[in-house]
Amino acid sequence: MFLSQGGPDRIPPAQAHRRIREGRAVLLDVREVDEYQAGHAPGTLHMPLSHLTEGVDVPGGQGGRSLVLICRSGNRSQHAARLLADRGVASVDVTGGMRAWAEQGLPVRDAHGSAGTVI
Repeated sequence: MFLSQGGPDRIPPAQAHRRIREGRAVLLDVREVDEYQAGHAPGTLHMPLSHLTEGVDVPGGQGGRSLVLICRSGNRSQHAARLLADRGVASVDVTGGMRAWAEQGLPVRDAHGSAGTVI
């Protein structure tokens, strides 16, 4: 499991992007629908934290890929990582969330595939 003493492990956006691009990880966005539609990382799976707290099954990392969680700032993804750890699902979250992702110039797309914004 990827838990450090202080809670879930965290990785910077560039490292998360590299893992996803290389096919080693699945990125799961835990923000609400309107936030996700306004701007998300391409190829991201979407499952709002509100669904995770209800016990909905999580689309895991298929084919040995790790699970990386992201939200707007990193708070909800940390909470989601703790919830998943309690269920025996290993994951890491992205430090700074989508805000940091966008600030580093990593791709952000809206629901129509155009340049997105982080709200």
